[in-house]
Amino acid sequence: QTAADTIASQIETIVHSHEPDVEVSEIVQESYIPEKKQEANESYNNEDKKLTVRLATGAAIYAIGMALTVFAKVPLPIELAFLIVSYVILGGDVVWQAVRNISKGRVFDEHFLMSVSTIGAFVIGEYPEAVAVMLFYQVGEFFQSLAVKRSRKSISDLMDIRPDSATVRRNGELITISPENVSIGEIIIVKPGEKIPLDGVVLDGDSMLDTSALTGESVPRSVHKGDEALSGCMNQTGVLMIKTTKAFGESTASKIIDLVENASSRKAPTENFITTFARYYTPVVVILAAFLAILPPIILGGGWTEWIRRGFVFLVVSCPCALVISIPLTFFGGIGAASKRGVLVKGSNYLEALNNVSVIVFDKTGTLTKGVFNVTDILPANGFSKEQVLEYAADAESFSNHPIAKSILAAYGKEIDQSVISDYKEISGYGISVMAAEKKVFAGNTKLMDTECIEYTTCENAGTKVYLAVDGQYAGCILITDEVKPDSKKAISDLKHIGVEKTVMLTGDDEKIGKSVAEELQLDEYYAQLLPDQKVEKVELLDSKKRPGSKLAFVGDGINDAPVLARADVGIAMGGLGSDAAIEAADVVLMTDEPSKLVDAIEVAKATKQIVMQNIVIALGIKSVFLILGALGIAGMWEAVFGDVGVTIIAVLNAMRILKK
Repeated sequence: QTAADTIASQIETIVHSHEPDVEVSEIVQESYIPEKKQEANESYNNEDKKLTVRLATGAAIYAIGMALTVFAKVPLPIELAFLIVSYVILGGDVVWQAVRNISKGRVFDEHFLMSVSTIGAFVIGEYPEAVAVMLFYQVGEFFQSLAVKRSRKSISDLMDIRPDSATVRRNGELITISPENVSIGEIIIVKPGEKIPLDGVVLDGDSMLDTSALTGESVPRSVHKGDEALSGCMNQTGVLMIKTTKAFGESTASKIIDLVENASSRKAPTENFITTFARYYTPVVVILAAFLAILPPIILGGGWTEWIRRGFVFLVVSCPCALVISIPLTFFGGIGAASKRGVLVKGSNYLEALNNVSVIVFDKTGTLTKGVFNVTDILPANGFSKEQVLEYAADAESFSNHPIAKSILAAYGKEIDQSVISDYKEISGYGISVMAAEKKVFAGNTKLMDTECIEYTTCENAGTKVYLAVDGQYAGCILITDEVKPDSKKAISDLKHIGVEKTVMLTGDDEKIGKSVAEELQLDEYYAQLLPDQKVEKVELLDSKKRPGSKLAFVGDGINDAPVLARADVGIAMGGLGSDAAIEAADVVLMTDEPSKLVDAIEVAKATKQIVMQNIVIALGIKSVFLILGALGIAGMWEAVFGDVGVTIIAVLNAMRILKK
């Protein structure tokens, strides 16, 4: 509120430093009516309607001209007048765009190819064919544009999780405003059937939330007082009172939409190859068309008109539209399809990389296991009681947010007087040292006991052990166990089934726990008792041994494993729902904590790559056939139009299949 009170004066100062005469005033928006999402997402908008009228007019004039020529036998000048007018209506914008591109140094594109080929057809007397080629080219481009818009609209609808408005309680009244204008800490009311506009904590109410737009899960999730509520979820049953914890721009829905919309900026190698290919392919075919039109008449003698016509057919067929449009569209659709299944992929390059993953390295806690720890046994020593061991351990862990610390505090179940605790030190990879009631307490693993030269008894039971020492004397051991996730074993099995060659687990836990989990899940390898920097070393070792040309993926929680996520070819964050650190650190974010989502991600990646390769084969294959037929004089302008526009439409429609995955 303090900042809000000074904003107006700061704005006025800045404005008056540039324009002293401008009057600055503040308008308080008391009500808000959300705008309807329409033209931007419509697959057939006003511009398309205007284009339809233009194409219909041009086609009608062309048809009248041809009818007068065939039935009324009108003189050539009258026929030409109709054909030229229809050509200008149908192809004027194409020719003008070609001229503009040439003036900017961009010569070889589809506008240049169509302009040269159709104007050339006029020059050699193929008047009806020249107009027909431009007509069918424009019609084809129109339907191709509709197909692209429809696919993009499908992705937009898929990611339609952005809330339109927020109902806020201010000064005892409920007002509807834009979500962007809601501050952190304000109270919002979400009724049944409304999307949650901002992340927050439920203050009052019970309800079921539809999280399918975020996680791909069809089963609703229940929320109660004190639970976290994420933006983008649909409130289904009860009225919720939520205290916002994030601004709109930082909320889960905004971050997800931003990731999906900007994912296309990171192009896959195949996309970059197609872009480069088109840059060199187009001038090469123009030169070949010129050779086809000029060399045979010079070498064989005569027949200029026929060979020039073949050269123009060659030009029309050679347009690389099918590849240039359909390949990026397929990757964009793949990213959308993955989002639908609760997998956020930050770029086409990572989607393509998932195809080549041969080694997947997993963190254990929170990835393959639930990360929910429970104290299952307390083993006191040297005269200490179980209650004393647990109390000292709780004192030591009282400042920590680690899951193990939380499990000890939960088992202790009493309020801790933190005023008697001092000199708290968290030793990464070892444990904690602290002064509690004037006693020096160490709580951690065996390495901490060894470092402090404390004699202890090794616990042989499977599980995570917290060894405790008080004033240099071993007090006992607390045994904590974690449960393997229900779908972890099936996920590992499915990954091997779809072609992953090696699955590995890295953990900071002791050897027995690592071995127990690895055997239960049938992992190929495991490495236990690792510090964070040792995990990076193991990943580098595994990376050096993987098959040439393949990729290594690391799956972790995206917070503690940030260095390893950065080192892997593909970093994948598990349970990233609402975790800022996970979303920032990883290349791929699985929106639930289910390992099986990784299988979904790879399946979508493989389906995307399959469609991309199909389109490359379809486009190059059909075009090669028509180029040869055109060069031999078998294919004319009509066939050339199919070789260009028809193939492009087929490729685009094929690309749209990925949205159904």
